[in-house]
Amino acid sequence: MDSTRHRRPTADAAGAGDQGAADNDAERFWEQHYRTPRAWDARVNPLLAETATPLRPGAALDLGCGAGGDAIWLARRGWHVTAVDISTTAVERVRERARDLGVADRVVTARHDLGRSFPAGRFDLVSAQYFHTPLPLHRNRVLGTAARALRPGGLLLVVDHGSTAPWSWNQDPDIHFPTPAETAAELDLDPARWSVLRADMPRRRATGPAGETATVIDNVLLVHLTAG
Repeated sequence: MDSTRHRRPTADAAGAGDQGAADNDAERFWEQHYRTPRAWDARVNPLLAETATPLRPGAALDLGCGAGGDAIWLARRGWHVTAVDISTTAVERVRERARDLGVADRVVTARHDLGRSFPAGRFDLVSAQYFHTPLPLHRNRVLGTAARALRPGGLLLVVDHGSTAPWSWNQDPDIHFPTPAETAAELDLDPARWSVLRADMPRRRATGPAGETATVIDNVLLVHLTAG
């Protein structure tokens, strides 16, 4: 886990009879998490900044916006951002922070359980930063929907954990982190319409909640929807 969000590997399926309970569990889990404010939560994810800096601002979607570091960073650079999370507390804090920083006109927040609903619209950039959860979620279905929500020429950026940081609450040595190639294969996008611009596993120095540092691996997938 990096310095911005607690998102852990998901179960990619849940039985129909279990889905309602899983949804309630997920909402409770993330509500409890975001009721404990952490200043380090509000920083932009560096791989999003690296990817978006050279882009012309347009419409962006932040999946699992958390405390809003990514959404606010984008809005302050001219993007119109839809920021969604399952946690009501999270989206309310993002809305308040956008207002306090003078970018409320460029940030729309909404609560979505992405396993059940997805924000309407078309986007030039969809960002899924550490979009993991310890609870059942059809993650690949959500990311596939995100790819189909792109405007022609748009980008889907998926940044996953590729290693376990020392401060992670999940130290299971048997965790499997999906590689970028695995994530791309599971999305099963038509190569005539979508192309993979980046699929790699860079290392970086990350900072934890108590200021500790460690080298972590990010699994990065950048997908482009062909224009026209």
